[in-house]
Amino acid sequence: MKLTIIQTGEVPLALRATFGPYRKMFETMFDQTGQGFSYQTINIADGEPFPQLDTVEGMVITGSAAGVYDTLPWLDPLRDFIRRGYGQRTPMLGVCFGHQIMADALGGDVRKSDKGWGLGRHTYAVTERPGFMQHAPAALAVACSHQDQVLTPPADATVILASDFTPNAGLAYGNGAALSFQPHPEFDDDYTIALAELRRGKAPDELVDKAVASVATPSHSADMAGYIGQFFKNR
Repeated sequence: MKLTIIQTGEVPLALRATFGPYRKMFETMFDQTGQGFSYQTINIADGEPFPQLDTVEGMVITGSAAGVYDTLPWLDPLRDFIRRGYGQRTPMLGVCFGHQIMADALGGDVRKSDKGWGLGRHTYAVTERPGFMQHAPAALAVACSHQDQVLTPPADATVILASDFTPNAGLAYGNGAALSFQPHPEFDDDYTIALAELRRGKAPDELVDKAVASVATPSHSADMAGYIGQFFKNR
């Protein structure tokens, strides 16, 4: 299966020389699932045109510094692309901003949370187990970096990951072909730490310190990547 990476953001410039382009994080994550995916990247944030939907075998909507409430020229076309893909049951994954814009496009409520920054490795309860997650443990620890949250999921979405900080952290959609997560399974530990440190001065120092320390918690990112790989392979 070819995955079309709909890129809506990039690794911050201060970190790019060390950690490379954002698309490579997703390619590396999917390669490690052993499912034999191939890839194309469409950088809509840089003005690249959306692909023809009938040529898309599966799509991944990435994270971004943007918010769904911003006035960027590519946001409404992305919403339309999501809705059309959803209607055609095109296999679709959203991560972080991708999770938020999918929820926004499909009828949910997304806002900047009054809880502030979520940084570092957070632990999420597995609240439902769709088929591709049937062997998931009770909780998954995965990196995050966000202020915005899905406050109300779309009506046909089921919450599959939740925490006190992020109650709607994972959604499986009623059409059976759409999935989204607030945390970032594509982030490795070094990048998680570097990104948290980059927030110092924007987020409180004690929160950044806690985020850096949280990376000592064993990660389930590879497990989540495996579930996502199964999700795409089962479509």
